[in-house]
Amino acid sequence: MRTMWNFTGTRALVAGAGGIGGAVTTALAEAGADVVVLDRDTGQLDKLARERVDGTSGAVTGLTADVTSADACREAVAGAAERLGGIDVFVHAVGTNDRRPVLETPDEVWERIVALNLSSGFWLGRAVGALMVPAGHGRIVYLSSVSGLLAHRHHAPYAATKGGINQLLRVMAREWAPHGVTVNAIAPGYTETDLTRGYLARPGMRASLEELVPAGRLGTPEDLVGPALFLASAESAFVTGQVLYADGGRTLV
Repeated sequence: MRTMWNFTGTRALVAGAGGIGGAVTTALAEAGADVVVLDRDTGQLDKLARERVDGTSGAVTGLTADVTSADACREAVAGAAERLGGIDVFVHAVGTNDRRPVLETPDEVWERIVALNLSSGFWLGRAVGALMVPAGHGRIVYLSSVSGLLAHRHHAPYAATKGGINQLLRVMAREWAPHGVTVNAIAPGYTETDLTRGYLARPGMRASLEELVPAGRLGTPEDLVGPALFLASAESAFVTGQVLYADGGRTLV
């Protein structure tokens, strides 16, 4: 599937080295892109850098960053752009969740999730856009979620941030379309990553969730690679402001 696209010469920044972000980083590098990947987990960064597929793939460079502050985001984008010589593709794949009823969600949980999931998307996207708009080209891809559309219980902060990402990208897309910059998102359903592994291990949880998916299974990070590469590619030049649901039909139920 990845051979459909050639990203040789493309300079990509990915925020988030684990799960979906890691899979997209590897796929971009396999297709020839040089990638800087941001994460605060140095172990994840080292693992990705070691897993370059072969000598013909693009370079993967890790950059340690905590993207929960505006200053850190500006510095991270500047550092990535300096290493790469510019940024052609940006993928925002950082996020967290903390499943609690609304009445049991403390302020610090709300603030932590909003900072990581939504505010970092604005701060990083703004900094990347400031480079792409004058250059006259760019691809920005956010990782959203079906929770940005569906009202799942015990997901209030997470759902609010993903709904916020969906609207944020629409505004960015509207403002930056005249400058050749597209802004889109992929919205997966339940996907097997470190973020969901403990939740899925609860008795009966996996089976109950699979019943909600017409495809009959949960997603994997690899299921998101094709959509991400399309939205990051030249072939998606006339696609902007869209949320692509890669959810096995979850939003149809």
